[in-house]
Amino acid sequence: MSENSKNLNGEVKQEKTESNHGSGSSSSGGGSQETTRQDSIERILQRKQRVYQLPRNQKLTKLSMYSSCQADQCRCSGWKTPEENRHKDVEVDYCPDFGEECRNPNCKHSLETHIRHLGDISEDQMNELLGAIVDVENLYMSMLREADTDTKKVYAYLFRLLRQCILTRTQAVIRGPLGDPPFETPSISKAVTNFVLHKYGHLHHSELDSMTEVAKTFLHCLNHWNFEAPSARQDLVNQEDVSNYKINYTRWLVFCHVPAFCSSLRHFETSIVFGRTLLKAVYQYVYQQLLAKCKTERDRMPPEKRSMLTQLPKFLEALKQEVVNEDSPIWTQNFKPAASLVLHKSKRQHDGSTTSTAGKKLGDVKRFKKESDCEDLSDEVVARALKRINDSNYASRAEVVFPPNAPRDEAAKAEENRREIEFHVVGNSLTKPVTKQSMLWLLGLHSVFAHQLPGMPREYISQLVFDPKHKTLALIKEGRPIGGICFRTFATQGFTEIVFCAVTSSEQVKGYGTHLMNHLKDYSTQRGIKHFLTYADEFAIGYFKKQGFSKDIKVARQVYAGFIKEYEGATLMHCELHPSLIYTQFSSVIRKQKEIVKELITQRQQEVQKVHPGLTCFKEGVRSIPIESIPGLREVGWRPTFRAQRTARPLEESADPDKLANSLSGVLLAVRQHTAAWPFLKPVNQADVPDYYDHIKYPMDLKTMTERLKNKYYVTRRLFMADMARIFTNCRLYNSPETEYYRCANTLERYFQTKMKEIGLWDK
Repeated sequence: MSENSKNLNGEVKQEKTESNHGSGSSSSGGGSQETTRQDSIERILQRKQRVYQLPRNQKLTKLSMYSSCQADQCRCSGWKTPEENRHKDVEVDYCPDFGEECRNPNCKHSLETHIRHLGDISEDQMNELLGAIVDVENLYMSMLREADTDTKKVYAYLFRLLRQCILTRTQAVIRGPLGDPPFETPSISKAVTNFVLHKYGHLHHSELDSMTEVAKTFLHCLNHWNFEAPSARQDLVNQEDVSNYKINYTRWLVFCHVPAFCSSLRHFETSIVFGRTLLKAVYQYVYQQLLAKCKTERDRMPPEKRSMLTQLPKFLEALKQEVVNEDSPIWTQNFKPAASLVLHKSKRQHDGSTTSTAGKKLGDVKRFKKESDCEDLSDEVVARALKRINDSNYASRAEVVFPPNAPRDEAAKAEENRREIEFHVVGNSLTKPVTKQSMLWLLGLHSVFAHQLPGMPREYISQLVFDPKHKTLALIKEGRPIGGICFRTFATQGFTEIVFCAVTSSEQVKGYGTHLMNHLKDYSTQRGIKHFLTYADEFAIGYFKKQGFSKDIKVARQVYAGFIKEYEGATLMHCELHPSLIYTQFSSVIRKQKEIVKELITQRQQEVQKVHPGLTCFKEGVRSIPIESIPGLREVGWRPTFRAQRTARPLEESADPDKLANSLSGVLLAVRQHTAAWPFLKPVNQADVPDYYDHIKYPMDLKTMTERLKNKYYVTRRLFMADMARIFTNCRLYNSPETEYYRCANTLERYFQTKMKEIGLWDK
């Protein structure tokens, strides 16, 4: 352990120490507990960002403290700061000379000797290692402060695992007797969904919504709960219960609690990976704590939340009965709502009245034919679907408890509709008067950009924000700008350059960034602009990808070269705009279309449930009848099919096997000799990529294919094509799109298809 690590704050443990978790007094998971947890995570993230922004030499110094000495026969595991500089902090202002010797008396080699192997490391790889180092140091402090022996052992195990991963520069993978998530099915989340449908599905829509909120609150508390250590569970007397709880507690620490603070480890939600065993073990204590919390927090809650707290005790008591009941239906894998609920739902959907706008909007519903011989849906069927989903009583029960992930800008759109936020395009001018309000907003936007983009010089930000050729889309909340996008439109070239994009840190993760970009897209399409270009740094690439940007530039270089500002170390990204789309309404339109399709499916399911009488014609002596005359067959979607005769294909499966093998051998040889084939020539070495076979269950490579061809395995071209496709699929599954391996897979796949077409063996 480096000397520097002993002076840290130990953010991971702060939250647990304050709740005395190590001594067995777990908090309820709500109120101040949640605030403390979020504060701890925020402090860790802020520290990582500070480390990421250090100069390269200071980053290398930090890495040297966790890097083995590269000198022959030296067993030093990390460079130690010289005695006279031990009080200095490399994360603040200490940047030693690379010639300074290690304080370890058994080493005494220079700092450069410890980082010799890191010379070619990229900035992304360096930041990933530095993030793991911050996690290791937090785990170390957690281990020192933890009082419970079992918990301390888990911290020690994770500390050693991450420490080894830093030394070997590999990804942390947890293996061993704990198993892999999920640990039990159905999960707690699925069981609670089933419980709400089972217990409250017959209620009115508003009452069902109320119980849904209670269920989501319960799961949220469970996901952020600090469970008691096994040594503190005096209520567990059965040895089997003690053993099961100890295993599940360890799993919870390793896969749920610690990864929430250590991003180097993969994080799982408690309610998703655990099932009945854990819930049954902790439910009584959680139940009591939540009831106590209801009483103490009720007066401090906003009025709209108090009604939910009123329902919580009733919900918890009813759920308790299902948790302890061994025969409860909510824990069955294939749970289905009772038939009476389905009938009740169908009846209520049929009782609505057609809205006056339903018929007018029929023309807006686009319907596509899957095949030329399929019948399109009638206007009457679509009108009936629209009527039902527009009915105030309509609700899809299967999704009401845990609806699909809401669009990122959903909350921002709701705030805009309530006039809590506004969007304005502002800019400076040398020819027209600029209002005082616009200048104040520009000054506020300048402060936002300068604060959120510390790598940009303030003078440069001022130059562009106040440049008359640039405009800024401002997000205004409570009269002041909290975010914006600075851009310049090149109307003659047909594109807009995005220069700055930022939202103040206290207002992030609320969907404002997505809604800002959608407003700018609508603003641009209204003016005939169809392309966005921007240079994104490593921290912004993820955001722009979510907004539809790609590294695949579809604009010719001569169109933007000399116009757009280029930045060293940044990545050029492009977004193509569709003039027919209204981007601020796009997610709502997609959601409405999804609801229509689901309702149409429900209608069809109700139609096919009709029972027809059996056929009696055979008793009367009829030997055969046409298939289409069977009652109800056409109603379920059956249509007569006419299969065209297949034309003869050279080298088809029924042809000479030797001739087919010779053709496939030629294709395989050409593929092996292609310049993009080098990653796929032989099986992946597990020593080089330790976790590859954890992700890829059916590996394939060109060497294995060659051996299979020699052994006459490929008796059909389909087997050959399937193995080749497996190579490319595995590569794209394991590697991210920006990697060289991913690009090689795409290139080689196109080449393979071309070669197969040349010999007449490709029909896809």
